[in-house]
Amino acid sequence: MDKIRAILDQFGKLKVPASSLAPDADLYDAGLTSFASVQLMLGLEEAFDVEFPESMLNRKTFSSIAAINRAIGEITRAAA
Repeated sequence: MDKIRAILDQFGKLKVPASSLAPDADLYDAGLTSFASVQLMLGLEEAFDVEFPESMLNRKTFSSIAAINRAIGEITRAAA
């Protein structure tokens, strides 16, 4: 999750550092916008060498650090 937090700090444009957020904290409440979520997704895809399927391109997938972590886990398991 540290890698996700670092990417959030880089692309998420949050009001607070990602390190101060609980894993289940709502990222949209912390300042994540729709535009920033797209930038975040692209940063995550590059960092984790994954591609988010269309079915995961929704607010729920990027709602929290834990949700992002679960989504990346699902993608990597499906690719294996």
